[in-house]
Amino acid sequence: YGHSNQLRQARAMGDYLIVGVHTDEEIAKHKGPPVFTQEERYKMVQAIKWVDEIAPGAPYVTTLETLDKYNCDFCVHGDDITLTIDGKDTYEEVKTAGRYRECKRTQGVSTTDLVGRMLLMTKAHHSNIDEDLDYRKHTDNFGKGPKGHSPWTGVSQFLQTSQKIIQFASGKEPQPGDTIIYVAGAFDLFHIGHVDFLEKVHQLAEKPYIIAGLHFDQEVNRYKGKNYPIMNIHERTLSVLACRYVSEVVIGAPYAVTADLLDHFRVTLVCHGMTEVVPDKDGSDPYEEPKRRGIFQLVDSGSNLTTDLIVQRIIKNRLEFEARNQKKEAKELAVLEAMKRLEEKH
Repeated sequence: YGHSNQLRQARAMGDYLIVGVHTDEEIAKHKGPPVFTQEERYKMVQAIKWVDEIAPGAPYVTTLETLDKYNCDFCVHGDDITLTIDGKDTYEEVKTAGRYRECKRTQGVSTTDLVGRMLLMTKAHHSNIDEDLDYRKHTDNFGKGPKGHSPWTGVSQFLQTSQKIIQFASGKEPQPGDTIIYVAGAFDLFHIGHVDFLEKVHQLAEKPYIIAGLHFDQEVNRYKGKNYPIMNIHERTLSVLACRYVSEVVIGAPYAVTADLLDHFRVTLVCHGMTEVVPDKDGSDPYEEPKRRGIFQLVDSGSNLTTDLIVQRIIKNRLEFEARNQKKEAKELAVLEAMKRLEEKH
């Protein structure tokens, strides 16, 4: 939702927004291994409602040639400086030419911060854990802060306001003839699996109006366990609202899809993906009422990506990253020792 907020701000500066997305190779070279593949990232960016078009395989350094190729008047970036592997400002050329604009970074979130929360597979990130040493040893090497870790890492510092929700919300009421479709879940770490599912649901009707019910953190933790959700309810709300297929969000929706909820929103169809449906606290089926009304439908997104799989990718990347660093450090140490021995001889 930090990326979505940047794109929302950028779109407000002009009439048409083209988003350049780097390849896996470019990211690995300048930043480290990406979590999502380039194909996943292309699709995810295209699903954000403020994006008009994407430029796949965009160069890491933005040049005037790139802007002219896509007929862009200017480019927009967040107010955090991006440097190449050799320490150069990636926007130097467009800044000099006066074709650069800046938008504000979303306080309280970064990829670094989310990675940190995933690496600590306990419930601690929902509370203040400054003294947690197990957590602290995982926070190095990821951030851009002077000490090598994000100032946000460990606890979600994101502060929700009604203004942020209004900026993200479509504000559109359902119109006569719309098919009102209800979907519910955690929608944690909003990813390509969610996008594929919502796109399939969107295709079920000529005029779909999709309402997404988001469960409170405690409810998600009850049926997911471990330290889920990684994102809190406020963060998940903005992530889902940024998706072009979603019209409205119910913040803290009841786990069981009740008659009251269906009647209140005049729901015509209730959809669920192919993931397991955990029974409610009393052992009942949360979809009992829509099934009784004959308005329940299972939808296969065709994607097998889950929040769990993303966390596994992160941990794998992290271990490879650490192993590579240890190898590099050992090599540097061996060179220093060899030089020291030579000096002693002479």
